[in-house]
Amino acid sequence: MKRFVILDRDGVINRDSPSYVKTEDEWIPEEGSVEAIAMLTMAGIPVFIATNQSAVGRGIISDLDLQKIHKKMMKMVLEAGGKISDIKYCPHLPSAACNCRKPEPGLLNQIFVENKLKGSDGFFVGDAATDLQAAKLAGCNPVLVLTGKGKKTIESCPEQSLVFDNLKSFVTSLLKKV
Repeated sequence: MKRFVILDRDGVINRDSPSYVKTEDEWIPEEGSVEAIAMLTMAGIPVFIATNQSAVGRGIISDLDLQKIHKKMMKMVLEAGGKISDIKYCPHLPSAACNCRKPEPGLLNQIFVENKLKGSDGFFVGDAATDLQAAKLAGCNPVLVLTGKGKKTIESCPEQSLVFDNLKSFVTSLLKKV
């Protein structure tokens, strides 16, 4: 068994925005999230990101803008002693009906195949119902955090069993069990 954690980005690692995170300056980490990723890395647990980024498909930001945002995020994580093993994102609009846009499991399945992982050995941490649905469809353990859209999500997904205030509280709990 190889434990791993997959994270949604907006609302889990960084503050979400109804008008999209469009620039490096707009990318602001959620409290404790960068440290939480570093804690996982130091415990030998690989961290991946699976995120819907329809702002690219909508023409609101370019792929280059998205890469700059991710570069800032990865730099902050690295400076804290952490590492993000890979970032998978869906640039498509919801109307595209693609397999990579959550709630579909495509991004998670890509991570599993490319890294020889078994879904049931890991956790997918998100703040939206689509994250929880993608985790379940991929056979991964869903975790809801109450940052971002999490407080609204818990109202519509009360059966969700693993619920934490934020990413750091989940990681702290997970590492006590490892």
